[in-house]
Amino acid sequence: MISAALAAICDPTPSLAHPHVWISGYEQVVFNPKGEVTAIIHSWIFDQMYSAFVTTGLTKNGALATRAQLAPLAKTNVESLAEFNYFTFAKSGGVKVRFDKPTDYWLEERPDKLVAMHFTMPLKTPASAKNFFTFQVYDPTYFVAYSLRNKNPVGLVNAPKGCSVNVYGADPLNAEQAKKLSEAFFANLSPGANFGMKMASRVVVACP
Repeated sequence: MISAALAAICDPTPSLAHPHVWISGYEQVVFNPKGEVTAIIHSWIFDQMYSAFVTTGLTKNGALATRAQLAPLAKTNVESLAEFNYFTFAKSGGVKVRFDKPTDYWLEERPDKLVAMHFTMPLKTPASAKNFFTFQVYDPTYFVAYSLRNKNPVGLVNAPKGCSVNVYGADPLNAEQAKKLSEAFFANLSPGANFGMKMASRVVVACP
């Protein structure tokens, strides 16, 4: 998960359902001069409870935590995300895209006291968006609930003229399905169930 810090804020009550941490995200798709996708830049804002937990004791008199103070946690977070493919899953022309290790990762405490995490996921090989570049961001275990922010959720950086981006939301759970999401439900899921994917929006980038 996103480090042991996440587990520590979970309510141990068995009846409490997943998720335990919420993220609102802004994503940027980066292009090279050839018009190929080279990276995805993540900017994630954590919920109030997680933000308060990880900043407790770092400062005095209500001061905001600095990037330097949060640097150890930023390192732990990205290292812990490796097991879950950094929550980043993409395809180019229907073929899975492979990512390199994250770069430029850092945490900040914003003026609203929410903690934001920023990091870049470079592609191992530049990918074409002419036959659609698609990606989803999610925690396969749904311990962390990720959603794109409502306004301008995805940006294109250095994109060729005529490129477009569309976001397709996942089908919401009905009342009966939601009732089943107990901790026992998630404890009994098989490793390959990939429940988080079912709840994730899909981003589609298309270039002429």
